[in-house]
Parts: sequence; C-alpha cells; structure tokens
Amino acid sequence: MTYNRNQRLVFIALIAAQAVVLSLIEQAIPTPFAIAPGAKLGLANIITCIALFKLPVKDTIAILVTRILLASFLGGTLSTLLFSFSGATLSFAGMYAVYKLGPKRVSIIGISVTGATLHNFGQLLIASYIAGTWNVLLFLPMLTAVGVLSGIATGVAANYLLQALNQIPIWKQSSNKGEEINEHSSNLGSIS
Repeated sequence: MTYNRNQRLVFIALIAAQAVVLSLIEQAIPTPFAIAPGAKLGLANIITCIALFKLPVKDTIAILVTRILLASFLGGTLSTLLFSFSGATLSFAGMYAVYKLGPKRVSIIGISVTGATLHNFGQLLIASYIAGTWNVLLFLPMLTAVGVLSGIATGVAANYLLQALNQIPIWKQSSNKGEEINEHSSNLGSIS
C-alpha cells in the first residue's frame, strides 16, 4: 500500500502523539525505583520499537524527535530536553544497530533492553558533564539493572502490540517489514 505525503504525515503525527501521551503519563508517575534516582519505565520506548519495525528510519527519527520536543515543552524543562535528547540519541543508535543484526540473532526484547540501558548511559554522560565529575557514573550499575528490567517489560509489551497490530490489514500492508516482525517476535510465541 502506498501512502501519499499527507497520509504519511498524519500517520507519523498519530504515532508521535501516542509517544508524547505515554511520556507525559510517565512523567506524572512518581519514580518507581527509589534506589536508582531518575529511573523511569520507558513507556515511550514501546512506540519507538513499533516505529522501528513498521516505519522507515527517517520516519522513526521524526517520531522520536517530535516526542522529545513536545514532551519536554509540555511537561518538562530545558534540562529535561537535554537529558531526553542525549539518552534517546544513544538509545536509538543502539536499537537500530541491534535491529540490523536480524531476527535470527536478537528479538524485539533484546532491542528494547539495548535501548533502555543505552538511554540511561546517555543521560548519565550528560549528568557527569553538567556536574563536572565522573562520580555520577557510579549510578551506572544500578541504572543498568533497572534498564534491563524496564527494557524487558517494554519489549514484551511492544512484541504483543506488534503481533496484535499485524492482524489489522492496513498495518499488515503498511510496511514491507512485516516478515521481520514475525521473525523477531517468534521467540515469544503468539498472543492468541
């Protein structure tokens, strides 16, 4: 199925809006991890995973940038924008690299875990730069553990959502990546 430019923009805007809503909901939730300050669940990572599988890289990056800008302007500060952008940049680069390894080597959960842990690492790098000390990186082991757990949770959610969306005819036709989705998620079984 071929989309014209306007349909493509509306589609990207709808997915970006979902990511913004998830980000704002997550900002409203108190930090669930008292041991690791600033750790969040990474709910918007679900949308990033779905976009990575269903859309071209250019569109996925557009969704990511839109989410960061809107979520920061609507519910954050300038520091929120800085931390989100640094974490998301490193996270997406890692997720894309792992995604390119192929479905025989890594599942969507592995891609999600990569994104979650690299997001935390990117934010710690910015925090250590702002603080002027590398001591901030002492939080890395705890934030890595939290990143693995939250990455597993968002990866499982993204996997089930992708399988469900693949049952919708327009989603099935919206990308030539449909075969890869089924192969990446086959390790988990179906959602029937």
